[in-house]
Amino acid sequence: MRYHQPTRAYVARRTAQGLSKKEIMRCLKRYVVREVHTALLADFERLASPA
Repeated sequence: MRYHQPTRAYVARRTAQGLSKKEIMRCLKRYVVREVHTALLADFERLASPA
């Protein structure tokens, strides 16, 4: 939230919508979890497929 420009823009946009910092952090955490989950599933499928 401090240094990453796209995240700073997201925080500014969500603040303008009236969200609190706590709510914005929750949204950011959910975004990160979705990205990690997708990557884990892709790795699992790659490992599970016969080589």
